[in-house]
Amino acid sequence: MREGACKLLAACSQRDQALEASKSLLTCNARIMAYMSELQRMKEAQVMQRVARRSSDAGPMDDRSPCKGKVAISDLRIPLMWKDTEYFKNKGELHRCAVFCLLQLGGEIFDTDMVMVDRTLTDICFDNTIVFPGFELRVELYSCCSEEDYSAGSTPRKLAIKLSSSLGRSAGKKMRAALEPGASSPTSNGGGAAILLPVPSVPLLCSPGLGPKYHLLAHTTLNLSHIQDGFRTHDLTITGNEECSYWLPLYGGVCCRLAAQPHCMTQQMMSGCLRVKVCRKHTHSRQYISPFQFTLANVLPFSQAWR
Repeated sequence: MREGACKLLAACSQRDQALEASKSLLTCNARIMAYMSELQRMKEAQVMQRVARRSSDAGPMDDRSPCKGKVAISDLRIPLMWKDTEYFKNKGELHRCAVFCLLQLGGEIFDTDMVMVDRTLTDICFDNTIVFPGFELRVELYSCCSEEDYSAGSTPRKLAIKLSSSLGRSAGKKMRAALEPGASSPTSNGGGAAILLPVPSVPLLCSPGLGPKYHLLAHTTLNLSHIQDGFRTHDLTITGNEECSYWLPLYGGVCCRLAAQPHCMTQQMMSGCLRVKVCRKHTHSRQYISPFQFTLANVLPFSQAWR
C-alpha cells in the first residue's frame, strides 16, 4: 500500500490529487509504525508473563482483568481564532491549508476526510464517526499549506512558461515545444544548436522533495476520564507557530462527542454457579447465573440449568 501511495503521489498532476495522495501516504506510514509498536508491546508482555510465572517468589497471580469495549468519537470540531482584520474586514493575504485528523488507539489508525481551511471558516469540522475497540485515544491534527503547486507532473510545463516569458516569443515557443511531455526529439533554436532539456523522470518511490508535506499542528490524548455526556471541549497541545507555512490560528481546544461501551453491556462475559443464602434461614440454594448489563440475568436453580 505504501509503494502504491508513493506511485500515485508521483503521478499526480493536480493540487487536490497530490494533497489526498500525501494524506494517504502519511496515514499508511502511521499504520505501519503503529503495527510495529503493537507487535513489540505484545512480545514484551509475553516475555514478562513468562518471567512472572517462572519466578519462585512471585505471589498468586490474579487472573481477573477488565473487559474491553468500544470507543466512538464523532462531531469533531476545532475552533479557529482569526484576527479581526482577517475575518471581519477580509484584509491580508488569503492563506489556505489542507487539514485532516489522524486518530490512533493502539494498533488501530483512522483518518478523517481532508478539509480546506481559510479565513472564511470559524471552525474546522469533521463529520466522520469513528469506532475503536479499546481505550487510550490520541488525536493528531495535520496541516499542509495548499498555496504552492506541488504536482510533479506540472513541473516541466511551469518551467517552460517561465522560460518562454523571459526568452521572448520566438525562442519561448521552441523551448515550450522541447519541454512538452510528448516531445521526443530536440528542437533547433535557429542557430543549429539543439536544446537538450529532457523532461525529468518521475521516481517510482517517494523522495524527500516529492509532493506536499503535512505537518503535525496539534495533538491531544483522551482516556476514560474524558468520557462525559454530550458535546465536550478538550485541551489541545499546539506544536506549530505563526512562522510556519502550515500554521492556523487554533483556539486551543477540540470539541467532540466521546462515548464508550464495555463489552459486558452487550455480551455475556461470564457465567457459573452461585450459592445464595435464603433470608432468615440457614440454608443455601445453588443458582446458575449469567451477569448481563450489570444485572444478574437468567438466574435458574442449578438443577434446571443443566436440563
